[in-house]
Amino acid sequence: MFEHLPGFRDFYPEALTKRNHIFGIIREVAERFDFSEFDSPVLEPLDLYLEKSGEEIVSQLFHFTDQGGRAVALRPELTPSLARLAGAKAESLKKPIKWFHLGEHFRYERPQKGRLRSFFQFNADILGETDPAADAEVIALLISILREFGLEQDHFRVRLSDRVIWSLFLESRKIPETQKGEILAIIDKSGRRKPEATKEAMEAVLPEQSDDLLGGIEELKAVNNVESVVEMLKSFSLEIGDPADQRATDWQRLMASLESMGYMESVAIDLGIVRGLAYYTGFVYEVFETSGDSRALAGGGRYDHLVAKLSGGDTDLPATGFALGDVTLADCLEKNGLLPELSGGPDLYLVTAGEKERNVALHDASLLRQAGYSVGYALREQGFGKQFREAGKSGADFALIYGEEEVAASQVKIKDLASGMEETTESKALLEQLLAIEEAGGIAPNS
Repeated sequence: MFEHLPGFRDFYPEALTKRNHIFGIIREVAERFDFSEFDSPVLEPLDLYLEKSGEEIVSQLFHFTDQGGRAVALRPELTPSLARLAGAKAESLKKPIKWFHLGEHFRYERPQKGRLRSFFQFNADILGETDPAADAEVIALLISILREFGLEQDHFRVRLSDRVIWSLFLESRKIPETQKGEILAIIDKSGRRKPEATKEAMEAVLPEQSDDLLGGIEELKAVNNVESVVEMLKSFSLEIGDPADQRATDWQRLMASLESMGYMESVAIDLGIVRGLAYYTGFVYEVFETSGDSRALAGGGRYDHLVAKLSGGDTDLPATGFALGDVTLADCLEKNGLLPELSGGPDLYLVTAGEKERNVALHDASLLRQAGYSVGYALREQGFGKQFREAGKSGADFALIYGEEEVAASQVKIKDLASGMEETTESKALLEQLLAIEEAGGIAPNS
């Protein structure tokens, strides 16, 4: 017997109903924020990912040579595809570009809690705008999505940091440009390593300078409010000048936007968040459950030069965005009891007495489906009792009963399967009566 591959999932109807429920909410909130959905091929040239991440990413990819001799890979993330699409039509696209995507991604890595080899991911990005208002908008969208599911301040926190601050810090310490990437990678991993491992890694990059630098890093990581951030940037400005002054203004604008929209209660300044990817250029953030027993729910930041890198330098578009994975999100919602019971059943279930009555019911079923109702019925002839039992198990809201007396009188009996209440209506008025019942919230007693 064949089974699915390790790290992949089957979605039986019940599981797919939950997945579609989650995706539906995400899409709805994204559209409220005026983001437009786009799509791209799941298979891309391997070089697209090598150009962004280097040769080390190959071991994490599902890649092969196709029949045309092309080196290709299943997409592990969306950003390179987004950069390719935006770069190809950068001149004609209206700015700012506000796009979102919801699709399947693949990474060849060891399956573990919260991380699989096949996963769905929501991406939202704004391209063509440098103002911190764009960063505030995508952070607001991320928080709004989580809130829409019922997650509140005590469930999660957006931990906000800034690659510009770290760059200014290293510049103030006279760290050579060639070593900044390695040091930022060490800082990014420091929260998950023992202090001695971090020191050893730093010593390998900066022999005999690691103690002093690590002391400054710990001071920076201790900053946890915007006033301290601004004060620190002003101290940098004495050595660096305008870039530090401008960054203080950017922080104040970002915080003011989030405060005005009512999202600051879900945000915490945590400069220990660096995000290891080298292409980030500004504000970065990760979202964690406050319980601390899960991987990050989402992460993102500003990446102002990636489009230029992936388009060969012909086009540049400033960009900011985030990714939200379905695996950790679904785990979080289930743990907190925030995934409703979803039956996935029909709206209406038809119960018929015999062949004549069944033909009348099938005629109505066609009309009701055209009107937008989901309609189910027994495909083979069954007794009334069994049909009623099937109606109850189907998850339908109402049973439509076509008995001999009802059909002879050109009538249909409507039964509320939750309350047991019934009422009879003329066949020609069936659709009108169903709409009236919906508006009233059910069948009234003594109908």
